[in-house]
Amino acid sequence: MNQERFDVLIDSIGRLARRGATAHALNILEKLRPVEVATVLKALQGRTRESTFAGLADRDPEKAAESLSELGPGFVRELLEPLSSDRTLELLALLSKDDAAVLVDVLPEPLRDQLLDRLQEEHARDVQELLNFETETAGRIMTPDFFALGEDVTVSEAITALQKRSEDLEMSFYVYVVDGRNHLLGVVNMRQLLLNSPSTPLRKFMSTDVIRVTTATDQEEVARLVANYNLIALPVVDAENRLVGIVTVDDIIDVIKEEATEDIYALAGVEADDRATGSSLQSIRSRLPWLLLSLGTAMLAAVVVNAFRDAIGHAIVLAVLMPVVLAMGGNAATQSMTVVVRSIGLDNLVWSVAARVILKESIVAALNGAVVGLIAGLSASVWFRNTRVGVVIAVALLLSTVVGGLVGALVPMVLKRMRIDPAIASSIFVTTVTVIVGLVIFLWAGRLLLAN
Repeated sequence: MNQERFDVLIDSIGRLARRGATAHALNILEKLRPVEVATVLKALQGRTRESTFAGLADRDPEKAAESLSELGPGFVRELLEPLSSDRTLELLALLSKDDAAVLVDVLPEPLRDQLLDRLQEEHARDVQELLNFETETAGRIMTPDFFALGEDVTVSEAITALQKRSEDLEMSFYVYVVDGRNHLLGVVNMRQLLLNSPSTPLRKFMSTDVIRVTTATDQEEVARLVANYNLIALPVVDAENRLVGIVTVDDIIDVIKEEATEDIYALAGVEADDRATGSSLQSIRSRLPWLLLSLGTAMLAAVVVNAFRDAIGHAIVLAVLMPVVLAMGGNAATQSMTVVVRSIGLDNLVWSVAARVILKESIVAALNGAVVGLIAGLSASVWFRNTRVGVVIAVALLLSTVVGGLVGALVPMVLKRMRIDPAIASSIFVTTVTVIVGLVIFLWAGRLLLAN
């Protein structure tokens, strides 16, 4: 379905739901895929969203459950809290254990405990075990439903076992080979099973060089391994190398989206659960602290300007051109910072090449600053009919752009070295340093060159 038709569909469902024609809206939703249902629910507002989902949960619990797994934590909590515990239990029971663990984790603790107590014993036990692992780790996002066999099992026996258990498994593209104590020994893919003789034991052709992660491995590292090695699933082992679960590629896609969203939001000082269609109060609570922090750094810039107020008073042209210098320095810093933070996020940047990266960004900023400064200097000279004004703006733009590029590259790498997430902290530090240094350079040069 193309985007234009889908937008019309969303609008139609919204109109039906708002008019109370929920049955007609549900008729349309039942014909959509779960990810499309999730997109529609995100587009609806407040009570309309809640009532539409509740109706879908009554009519088609399986589709409602699958749609929940496509929604973010904020939406899940909003949609599940109004439902009865019986209905919520039904939806959780229809999900895979790893998806159920993700959904249960976002609910208020009393409700979460109540649901875990009432879930079927085996399902609840597996979900609780996943919740015991730290958030954003392989242990939290893995599924305990995997296919593992002993090393002496033959190809024929493996295929028979796979046919019997295929419906119970998250995916079955790999067969993991374990010993009697469940230690991971190797892996066999489906192609190898089909190409080898039925009587051949798995140990004869299994790959022993298995890429694996532990339950404590950060989910970003898991995603990097899956992407780098083109894997469909990744085995998860405990501290003793016992196979305890697998992370599948669909979970990795969710991780990549989640981490990218967090980084983009963090660079702007916005929390990941802030939504365009969400609560105004929630957006205020998440954004105001960052704005107050930005206000504090802006006051530092005001202190610098105040220190040069005599120079500004004698040459009001400085006040006119000041925003140009600050904007260009900030833009150069943002360009450099974005490239470096993204490279760090993709694990393409290590401390050993820091000097080379900083030098490269400084050269780029210097050449860009020279071009921009020359154009701005010539323009200012003609505009104000004063060559010295042109020199001031040219020099200030060159130096502030260099500083912006240097700081934009250096700060994220230093923060990463200090084990601080560069995406969260870089923006404030870079903006503060760039603005203050840019002001000092510009006002000092102005006072020096324009003094009578």
